[in-house]
Amino acid sequence: MVNNLWIIKRPADFPEADMLEEDDMIILIQDAVLRVPYIDNWAACKEDALARNIRIPEDKLLEYTEIIDIIEKANKVIVW
Repeated sequence: MVNNLWIIKRPADFPEADMLEEDDMIILIQDAVLRVPYIDNWAACKEDALARNIRIPEDKLLEYTEIIDIIEKANKVIVW
């Protein structure tokens, strides 16, 4: 279960470490896929990474339908 889901759109907009809780997750979309976060619990939008020709490990890539599923199950969604 994801407590807070952080959806990050720009590479400079990552939350500070002290803002994140243990069960939080970051999902990178749009240009945010250009920068890999420093936490373990993150993923990137597959379509956005492919569009920008960014190489991200396959296990960290999510399709839109998977992102929507996580959004629906998260306790809180924060778009940054």
